[in-house]
Amino acid sequence: MSGKIPRSPDEDYTRDMAQVRQKYIQEKTGVELRNVGSYSFDPAILKGNIENFFGVSQVPIGLAGPLLVNGEHARGEFYVPLATTEGTLVASYNRGMKLVRESGGVKTTVTDDAMQRAPVFIFDDARAAREFGTWIDLNFTDIKANAEKSTSIGKLRNIEKYQMGKIMFLRFNFTTGDAAGQNMVGKATYFACQWIMQRNQNVRRHALSGNIDTDKKHSLMNTLHSRGKRVTAEVVIPRDLLHDTVRMYPEHAIQMRWVATMGSFMAGSNNNGQHSANGITALFIATGQDVANVAESSSALVYAELTPEMDYYYSITIPSLIVAAYGGGTGLATQRECMEMLGCAGKGNAAKFAEIVAATVICGELSLGAAIMAGDWVSSHEKMGRNR
Repeated sequence: MSGKIPRSPDEDYTRDMAQVRQKYIQEKTGVELRNVGSYSFDPAILKGNIENFFGVSQVPIGLAGPLLVNGEHARGEFYVPLATTEGTLVASYNRGMKLVRESGGVKTTVTDDAMQRAPVFIFDDARAAREFGTWIDLNFTDIKANAEKSTSIGKLRNIEKYQMGKIMFLRFNFTTGDAAGQNMVGKATYFACQWIMQRNQNVRRHALSGNIDTDKKHSLMNTLHSRGKRVTAEVVIPRDLLHDTVRMYPEHAIQMRWVATMGSFMAGSNNNGQHSANGITALFIATGQDVANVAESSSALVYAELTPEMDYYYSITIPSLIVAAYGGGTGLATQRECMEMLGCAGKGNAAKFAEIVAATVICGELSLGAAIMAGDWVSSHEKMGRNR
C-alpha cells in the first residue's frame, strides 16, 4: 500500500472510509485499533471538524457537583462533566464545590466580550503610518460595514491602533454571539482589509495577522484588554466553615495567598492562582471547546481579602476565556450531551457557559489551595491519583 493516506473525494466521512484508514494504519504499524475504531456516532457529522477521520480518543469523563452558581446568566445547581486522566482532579473540584455550596454559592459576572484579528500595515515611514491611523478613525463606519458583510453574527466594536516605527498594527475587536469566533473574525477582517487596500494608496504591504492578536498563546495584552469572555467568580467563605473544612482561619489563608502571588510574580507566571488550566481543560474536552485556547484561557488573576466580619473573600478573574455554545466541536455527539447536561447547548448560552467555567475554576483553586495548606496534597495523590 502506498504512503498516501486513503481518502475519498465524495464519501470521506463514512464508517467504510474510517475502516479503510484503520486497515491502512494497521498494515503500516501492525497495531489493531479495536478501541480507537469503536464509536457510537455517524462520521457524517464530522465534516468541518476533522480530516482523515479513522477513530476516536476516549477520554474518561468524571462528574462533579452540584455546583451552585449565582450568576447573571447561570443560576442554580449544575453537574459538571470533567474529562481528564489525572486522578484526584475530579475529587478535588467536587470538594471545592461542596465548600462553595455551603458558603451560599459562587457569584459570577461577565465584564467584557470580544474576539480579535489584528492585521498589520507597512509604510514608507513613521509619518505615513501615523496618518494611516488617523485615516482609520475617519473611515471606521465604512470599515465596519465592509467587515460585517461577511457575517450575520459578528459585529465590529472598535479598532485599536499600535504603531511601531513605520509599521501600524491594528487590532479589530468583534462581538461574536455564541461562537468562539476566531474564523468568523478572520474572514470579516479580511473583507475590511480588502476595502482598506483599495482606498489607501500609502500602504506598501499588509498581512491579515501581525500576531498582536496573540491567537492561541498567552499575552499581557489579552490579560489587560480581554480576548473572548472576561469573567469573574467570587465567593465569601464563613470563617468557621473555612476552619472546619480545611483547619485554617482566613488570616492564615490570606498570608498564603500573598506568598503564592509573590511566587507567581518571581516566576513570571501568567497566573497567580493554583491550576485554573486543569478545570478549564477538562471542561473544554468534555464539551467540545477548542482545547488549544487553554493557552490563553488559563491566564487568571486571583484576589483575596478579609471581610469586616473576618470571613474569607476570594475571587478569580479569567480575562481571556474563549468558549462557545454553538459551532465548532460543541455540536458533536458526546460533546453536545455534556453541553446539554449544563443547559448550555445552542445559541444564547455562551455567557452562561463562561460563568459555569469560572465557577468551576474557583472551586478547584480553593480545593487545591486548601490541600497544600493542610498538608494532604501528596497523600491525596498517593491514595487516589496513582494508576496501579
